[in-house]
Amino acid sequence: MDSIDHDIIMRAENVSMVFPGTKALDDVSYNVYKGAVNVIIGENGAGKSTLMNILSGTQLPTSGTIYLNEQPIVIKNIRDASNHGIGMVHQELTLSENLSVADNIFLGREHQQGIRPIDNKNQYQITQKLMARLKQDVSPDELVGNLKVGQKQLVEIAKSLAYEVDILILDEPTSALSAKEIAILFDVIRDLTADGVSIIYISHRLEELMTIGTYITILRDGKFQCEAQVKDISVPWIVRQMLGSDPVSNFLPERRSYGVKIFEAENITLASESEHKLVDDASFYVRKGEIVGIYGLMGAGRTELFECILGKQEYSGKFYLNGKIIQNKVRTSDRIKMGIGLVPEDRKQSGIFSVSSVSNNLTIASLWKRLKGVVISNDEEQQAVKHIIGDLSIKVSSPDIEINALSGGNQQKVVIGRALLTEPKLLLLDEPTRGIDVGAKGDVFEMMVKLSNQGIGILFSTSDLKEIMSVSDRIIVMSNGKMTADIAREKTTESDLVLASAQGF
Repeated sequence: MDSIDHDIIMRAENVSMVFPGTKALDDVSYNVYKGAVNVIIGENGAGKSTLMNILSGTQLPTSGTIYLNEQPIVIKNIRDASNHGIGMVHQELTLSENLSVADNIFLGREHQQGIRPIDNKNQYQITQKLMARLKQDVSPDELVGNLKVGQKQLVEIAKSLAYEVDILILDEPTSALSAKEIAILFDVIRDLTADGVSIIYISHRLEELMTIGTYITILRDGKFQCEAQVKDISVPWIVRQMLGSDPVSNFLPERRSYGVKIFEAENITLASESEHKLVDDASFYVRKGEIVGIYGLMGAGRTELFECILGKQEYSGKFYLNGKIIQNKVRTSDRIKMGIGLVPEDRKQSGIFSVSSVSNNLTIASLWKRLKGVVISNDEEQQAVKHIIGDLSIKVSSPDIEINALSGGNQQKVVIGRALLTEPKLLLLDEPTRGIDVGAKGDVFEMMVKLSNQGIGILFSTSDLKEIMSVSDRIIVMSNGKMTADIAREKTTESDLVLASAQGF
């Protein structure tokens, strides 16, 4: 470990976090240095979020000890963390758009004594000072809904500073910011560290980390990998430490062949209400029988691109299916009938009907295919269910049992089966292995290859490097809404993909 110039204000010692079926953190020790920017980085699933949840009071560790100024503490909840001077700004902002800046900063912690009215004057004055400290010419009375994204991010930071925070955790703080807003945020961070505030900074943007970071800690597979001073390292060093040398599995047979272009995207752009480009001029294609993987980290624009393909967002640009343009106003249900199927990212929220049977979950999206006049053919429906359960090797005693009785992997197969019963030409898989075990992941990958061999074009997204390298014929990298690479799998490496994912901002 390099020589350290700052005092340690907080440290985690031998912290582990065990969830059913997985060890998210495995005996991790971590230092936070006073008045410094403490960068923490690692691949998706490395354990960063779990460790931050423990430090910010969202979760209690299974084992291990947290020390603050060398005194052992127990952080039971968010209020506990606040009392210890620890605040966290999440990537997904938690502001109330219909309230003023001042009301948001003091929401739930209003300045009030007994039955007296809230001291709005005092809250206004404190907010004014906080926004000035953050270099923002924003009135405390301004509605948060009227602010730009970068200003909202700084209001979140002000919420923590209002309670004399000593340690501030920033989770992907620049994911939705413009270059100008990032520069302002970095100036604020430098001012805060000069005042003795310790920053814990989570980001996947490697050049950004080299600019703002003082110390860096790398986690890999739930374990502590290394710690260094940023001045002593380089981007290639970070990539080597993040990835290690574990071999990548390959689920694709040799000598793959593809048909004609079955799907094309041309200059697709999607902007948020604040005019931030969530998808920025994306153009690509998928051939018949080809598996195209889209790699990118949180906020890269992968899910938003899928929503454009399905017509769930108002986008500019053109999509083509089998050479025919898909008009922008075509509804999602009609796009499915045209031949676009989706397996959504959040299986629990938008993938399954939890109190319904396996059979109903499989057929709900394709009942229109079995209409005889105005009546659904039960025989055809049952045959379709039987066929898909056998074809996908779904482990279920009866198609009539509730889907909740199935394992996560088998639930995912049901969701994939539902999409297949619509007879798609293009199958979209958004994080298809999220929340399922290693064995079930292999089953899903083998299924993807089998479907591609039947001529279905497959477009899937993931933030897992091993997955993208395991089952993609071709890999597209997205970063901050832009496509920064489009390359055959055998012509790239994991390091190349990490570097491409750090571009575009």
